[in-house]
Amino acid sequence: MKRDTILTLKLPRGDRLEDYAVREPSRFERPKAPFTRKALAAAHVVADPLSAKEPWLEAAVDWDATLAYRRHLWSWGFGVAEAMDTAQRGMGLDWANSLELIRRSIEAAGRNDLVASGAGTDHLPAGKAYSIPEIIAAYEMQCAAIEKLGGRIILMASRALAACARSPDDYARVYDCILSQVKQPVIIHWLGEMFDPALEGYWGNRDHYAAMDTCLSVLQTNKQKVDGIKISLLDKDKEIAMRRKLPKGVRMYTGDDFNFAELIEGDAQGYSDALLGILDSIAPAASQALSFLGINEKSQYHEVLAPTVPLSRHIFCAPTRFYKTGVVFMAWLNGHQDHFVMVGGQQSARNVLHLAELFRLADAAGLLADPPLACGRMKQLLTIHGCS
Repeated sequence: MKRDTILTLKLPRGDRLEDYAVREPSRFERPKAPFTRKALAAAHVVADPLSAKEPWLEAAVDWDATLAYRRHLWSWGFGVAEAMDTAQRGMGLDWANSLELIRRSIEAAGRNDLVASGAGTDHLPAGKAYSIPEIIAAYEMQCAAIEKLGGRIILMASRALAACARSPDDYARVYDCILSQVKQPVIIHWLGEMFDPALEGYWGNRDHYAAMDTCLSVLQTNKQKVDGIKISLLDKDKEIAMRRKLPKGVRMYTGDDFNFAELIEGDAQGYSDALLGILDSIAPAASQALSFLGINEKSQYHEVLAPTVPLSRHIFCAPTRFYKTGVVFMAWLNGHQDHFVMVGGQQSARNVLHLAELFRLADAAGLLADPPLACGRMKQLLTIHGCS
């Protein structure tokens, strides 16, 4: 659909400023029927900019704005993957605040709103060596806390396990023990080292295909306790290879923010469901696209979703672990929060040229819902950076 230019502003490119024409936003309709793919958005948290806490040391969360954003995601038909890495879990957000976030999200959810929450071992102090029984106990504590709230579990990767495991058997021992105890089937999250360098060599091998074999063995042994596996390796061939080997009934949740469009569509041998950080930023477009996919309008699915892929690849470009900055920047541009301040001061993790290109790509995808507001906020940011 042709979109008319409605505003212009100057954006930096390299060492100069150039005029950029901002177009009217695309129009997206909220879903009228459930999606044919399960889709969970890993949601960010909104920091409290007026807190007296030191942002590098303690997390200060604006709970009202954070929950309002979850209602925004639910309104577009998405479930919420709570207290994950998109929420800066273990990267500014500690376990105490994570559990409070999980509690509030579960209480705020309506009857048909899905919340699945991350359980890990991140309350263990960093820099210490832990035994396998200690890691099992740490997982048990977090899983029990979430289940006590009536929550569903996403079993997150453990930095402590990655640091202390001596073989693939150590991973199998931990996961077999935890999965034998959970009340409902869980989603297992294999987060790659591009998202968190401390997780390199997860499942006991730096070769992803060898690691995959260990993971698949765990899934086969515990398939009755596993809803699905989310892999975040940013490699579609690895995801497809693993998807084709999954035990019957175990879902593949794509965590590939580079190739999600084709992985969700799938092929003759299957498809991926979605548990993605980028859904936080592109919820209206992704919702519209999934509605088209549900009625087999694949050309319209791709027409809507294709422009979001360059935006996602930019937000998640290396160093990938800084992607949260782009996610929060999008929420600020679109008026979902009143400031561009993040837990841990992470708003400084991306440079102004990166953010200017993100603005262009968001406009290209039709995702600047209120262009005058977005332009005004972009100008504020450029002024702060001495670019006006």
